[in-house]
Amino acid sequence: MAKTTLADGARSEASGQSHSSRKPRVSVIIPVMNERRTLKRVLQEASRVDPDTEVIAVVNGSTDGSLRIARRSGARVIFFDKPLGHDVGRAIGALEARGDILLFIDADMVIPAKQLHRFVADVSSGADVALNDYSGPVKRSKVHRVVLAKHAFNVFLGRQDLRGASLTAIPHALSRKALDVIGASSLAVPPLAQAKAIGSGLIVRLSGHVDVGRLNAPRIRRERTQSLSSLIVGDHLEAIHWWLENRGPRVNRKNINYRQGW
Repeated sequence: MAKTTLADGARSEASGQSHSSRKPRVSVIIPVMNERRTLKRVLQEASRVDPDTEVIAVVNGSTDGSLRIARRSGARVIFFDKPLGHDVGRAIGALEARGDILLFIDADMVIPAKQLHRFVADVSSGADVALNDYSGPVKRSKVHRVVLAKHAFNVFLGRQDLRGASLTAIPHALSRKALDVIGASSLAVPPLAQAKAIGSGLIVRLSGHVDVGRLNAPRIRRERTQSLSSLIVGDHLEAIHWWLENRGPRVNRKNINYRQGW
């Protein structure tokens, strides 16, 4: 699964919120690529999640004025003149985050701070990973392969209770402990981060429900292009490979109904 990384020569700059000696409680991480239409409102809601919040905008490959909007908002801005690749912005933002709780959202979905607060509250109350309780459209005669991959992946990991919930969907939140365990780089491959969290015994639970399918239907349709669908399914296969390598080939057999002869 080829993804652009820092090693590919992107240049960065940091601006916006200054580093104070006081560590923020919450870091809200927002990858941004040409999201001028919604970015200002997304940044406003992000800043209201908690009284002690730093907002980190990872602006990459934007040519529509998004960088200017992010700078004017007071957010910490990490800028790359080239696209980082799908999900890499989350990993970069996590590396820079100073908060005890990391909340991940996207720049093209305006989600009220009241809804976002639920994810922060769940981590505050003991969860290491708080997932969006969104399983995708399943009541159809033909379910999309990305949705199927998420459901099958959770079954494979013995977490049928998570249904189709996934770190591929925002919003989601992590504890600082979870970040230390799974490593920020894993967030560039969300299913891998999810497998590492579950495999390490971290507390992974469903949190609030945000219907991202309804909220941003055009984006969902865009993400279901052949190439991106293949990337997401491939990320799940990469995570399964990690799981088998690190947890053993017979892991969770008791939780999966194998057909006779498997």
